[in-house]
Amino acid sequence: MNKEKFQIEYKSFDSIDDLSTEHQKLWDSALEARQFSHSPYSNFTVGAAIELEDGQIITGTNQENTSFPAGLCAERTAMYRAGIQVPNQRFIRIAIAASRRNSEELASAPPCGGCRQVMLEFEKRHQKEFEILFMDNQGRFILIDKATDLFPFSFDF
Repeated sequence: MNKEKFQIEYKSFDSIDDLSTEHQKLWDSALEARQFSHSPYSNFTVGAAIELEDGQIITGTNQENTSFPAGLCAERTAMYRAGIQVPNQRFIRIAIAASRRNSEELASAPPCGGCRQVMLEFEKRHQKEFEILFMDNQGRFILIDKATDLFPFSFDF
């Protein structure tokens, strides 16, 4: 038996002011997208924003449904929307912002396992890795270089 270990490198930032201008702009787009969240059951609003190669930003929000698990995460709505509207545009980065409804206090929102798998599929489809930006439970901004860092044992078919 071999015992092995995964380690990933990531960047953390204590303030939005520490992020690059590009990351700040994308974060603001994710924050703004939250207002379109349909989350009447959890009251947890999530917005995602993807920056494409051409500079365009595509947004998505979480969409809940009373028939669980028929809803969809913000990251996937943004990625699928991009896949439909601009299928050949590669992703540069995605930002994910979350909060409770009617609250300005931001919440931790790393991508779920399903979203991580979809991110990997888009990296494979476009043959390009992209950055992932979100907040952790300590209020720091976390920047991951690529989806495989978040999901090393992905489903491959």
